[in-house]
Amino acid sequence: MNETLRPSTLGEILDRTVQLYRGNFWLFAGTAAMPMVLALVLMIPFFGIFAIPGIAGGASGDTTATAIRGAAFGGVFLIFLPVYLAVYVFAIAGITQAAVSAHLGQKLTIRAALKSARPRFWTYLWYLILQGILAGILPAIAAVVVIGPLIYLISQPGADVAASVALGFVAFLAGAAALGVIAWLALSYSMGMAVCVVEKNSAWDSLMRAMKLSRGTRGRILVLFLLIVVLSMAVSMFGYLLAAMAGVVSAVVGKGSAAAVVAAVAGAALYVVISIGGQVVLQPVSWIALVLFYYDQRIRKEGFDIEWMMQQAGMTQPAPMAQPAAGGIVSAPGVHPDIVP
Repeated sequence: MNETLRPSTLGEILDRTVQLYRGNFWLFAGTAAMPMVLALVLMIPFFGIFAIPGIAGGASGDTTATAIRGAAFGGVFLIFLPVYLAVYVFAIAGITQAAVSAHLGQKLTIRAALKSARPRFWTYLWYLILQGILAGILPAIAAVVVIGPLIYLISQPGADVAASVALGFVAFLAGAAALGVIAWLALSYSMGMAVCVVEKNSAWDSLMRAMKLSRGTRGRILVLFLLIVVLSMAVSMFGYLLAAMAGVVSAVVGKGSAAAVVAAVAGAALYVVISIGGQVVLQPVSWIALVLFYYDQRIRKEGFDIEWMMQQAGMTQPAPMAQPAAGGIVSAPGVHPDIVP
């Protein structure tokens, strides 16, 4: 970590992100793959409900069969959602812990990264829910409260054209303002998981501290997110291209033939594999970078570089946020007891 004990530019943070990811690829990719693999496995019943002929009985248009399929779909979804959410929490917290450990120069296994999330699972889950409520749901509700009446007035018979245009413009501004607030809050809270993992804060305290730490660096975080969006779009376009090529082959060899079916299935399979693989590979990038932004802001605002060097030299005790781990072992901030030095 010595090479980063100073304020870093965006380029240096991105470069450090690539270094950490490349040096610990299987750790990050393996931890990120867990929810994706589980989602793929749990999606099989979804496809089976609608794709397997006769799974619910009855012919097409049969209301009884449709009701049975709808009930089966709802049951599978009710099982899928909490399981996926739990696994997602473990994966995100595990990736963050792995990034913290790699940044501090320690080794961590996939098992240890996932295990580190277990003692504070409910805190991490509540943090993600609270972040979604504050940064997404509340601004969206506020926008609906403002835009809804405007749309109602515009849709009234005999409404004045000029007034309707004015109200429509106000509705547009309200929607744009809501999107701006959502983006600003998302950037403000983006380092909250790093705070929650490293400092062992509550969900609410982590959000408030993340907002404070993010001041002055939200623009850089926005650039990071835009880069990841571009990479995700490139991966999706590549998958679409392969699927389209498979569709062309299927059309050329003749619709309904065995070769056409094989080409169509191969194209769909390649698209699914590329999409899931792209998500697995790209997901850790943002979480690693956010951990680096967290430490960079602490260096800029709190002199963390001096604190760290004094701890390494034995001049100060570890930060008080360290807590006893299983078996009575005391771990340093952000360091899990299963880490191998």
